[in-house]
Amino acid sequence: MSDLTLLIPAAGNARRMRGADKLTQEVGGQPLLHRQVSAALATGQQVVVTLPPSDHPHHAGRLAALAGLPVVIEEVPDAASGLSASLRRGLLPIGEETQGLMILLPDLPDLAESDLEMLIAAFLETPDQILRATTEDGRPGHPVILPRRLFAGLIRLTGDSGARDIVQTEAEAGRVRHIALKGDRALTDLDTPEDWAAWRARP
Repeated sequence: MSDLTLLIPAAGNARRMRGADKLTQEVGGQPLLHRQVSAALATGQQVVVTLPPSDHPHHAGRLAALAGLPVVIEEVPDAASGLSASLRRGLLPIGEETQGLMILLPDLPDLAESDLEMLIAAFLETPDQILRATTEDGRPGHPVILPRRLFAGLIRLTGDSGARDIVQTEAEAGRVRHIALKGDRALTDLDTPEDWAAWRARP
């Protein structure tokens, strides 16, 4: 039984990496995707990872990064249509007891297991509201946890904006809580070779 499902949408093309795959770049001696999934599993919750179709050039590398990890893998046939395809597909294995869905982007290398645990605990205090991580100075980022009442809306999503419109509507109604994470952890994503070089060069 799982209070939440952590969905890691790893079906994207990583086009801005110019042929490389950001999700198999090494962080702490292991592929970034492996690191993110391991942190998610450490929370004790169900973890679902979406992958591109088997004929995608990044499929094999990402699947190898998941070797030995007890996750639910969902291939996304229409992954090229955008993030919404991963969100729709990621809902399929979720059980009736699940109260919320954490959307955990796989390219946030500074997130820690303790961040995820703090967010889950905060969400379970008010499981009818969206919970969104922010930077230390309040800029909204990820992860985002959506309550079960919004799952039906996720099924209808299209395009590459993910749940942005749902979150915006709920924010306007005052139904989004924000939890600050240390520094810029909630926003530090690495989409290009230059991003990776700058991140690795940090003191």
